[in-house]
Amino acid sequence: MLVLFWVGVFVISLVILVKGADWLLESAEKIGLAVGLSSFTVGVVIVGLGTSLPELFSSLMAMLRGVNEIVAANAIGSNIANILLVVGVAAIISKKLTVTKDLIDLDLPLLTISTVIFAIAAWDRQISLRESILLLVVYLIYLGYTFMSREDDDGKIKKPKLKMMDFVWLGAGVIGLVIGAKYLIDSVIKISEMLSLAPAVVSLVAVAFGTSLPELLVSIKAALNHKPEVALGNIFGSNVFNILVVIGIPGLFSRLQLDEKTFTIGLPVMAVTTLIFVISGISKRIHVWEGAMYLAVYLFFIGKLFGFL
Repeated sequence: MLVLFWVGVFVISLVILVKGADWLLESAEKIGLAVGLSSFTVGVVIVGLGTSLPELFSSLMAMLRGVNEIVAANAIGSNIANILLVVGVAAIISKKLTVTKDLIDLDLPLLTISTVIFAIAAWDRQISLRESILLLVVYLIYLGYTFMSREDDDGKIKKPKLKMMDFVWLGAGVIGLVIGAKYLIDSVIKISEMLSLAPAVVSLVAVAFGTSLPELLVSIKAALNHKPEVALGNIFGSNVFNILVVIGIPGLFSRLQLDEKTFTIGLPVMAVTTLIFVISGISKRIHVWEGAMYLAVYLFFIGKLFGFL
């Protein structure tokens, strides 16, 4: 019964965490446009980062609670879920995802480079302060290169009028993220203890899946509206953010560890998954059968993680 209680706490805290990110994202987007930021800046900085806020806050809370192996597991698990689960579902729904030239020329190389840099940094099963700084510097270069490589559309978006409630929702979003992240990590620790599992294993699957829900919802909506560039662009930005910032920021305060399963299963699966995603992107289309293959590989990953295969 106690396990069910903490599972309930996990689910509720996850809902609060994701909803908090949603509130913060919507209000920050409106405030950004109102103060004169371009729609592209808002899209890349606010929306792009906003969907990864659950991963960032849960990782920061894990670091504060002294279970820093959850940080890498969370980021790696989220990247795996983003590609295999989110892209897989989006490809099946849309029947065929078209990869635009912008994504091939800019996002694919940047995702590949970011993944390689992270894999090299994690090769000794830990992320040091210097490596964390390197990851954050690479992300700043990624942002700068993205801004220089994309055309803007100033003047095309009408500035919204700000209301007091916009700032109230902004504050509510931050509070939701903090509270949700705290109880999410508390429940992960309790559940892992009761089931005799490493906290990182729970994080690789349950936390990663839950914190990838914003990306899943955005990509499904985009797929239904026949906007493949949004469905895929959302994944590129989120995955780069996860391995560079979600790991980089907590790594400034504590040396991060990769536990056995995160290193031997999670890291290789993320690397191979990213490679498959890049190859699919270069072919310019992700077909429904590839989406089904992505989902099958995700099930294989979960089975391998828990020793079913």
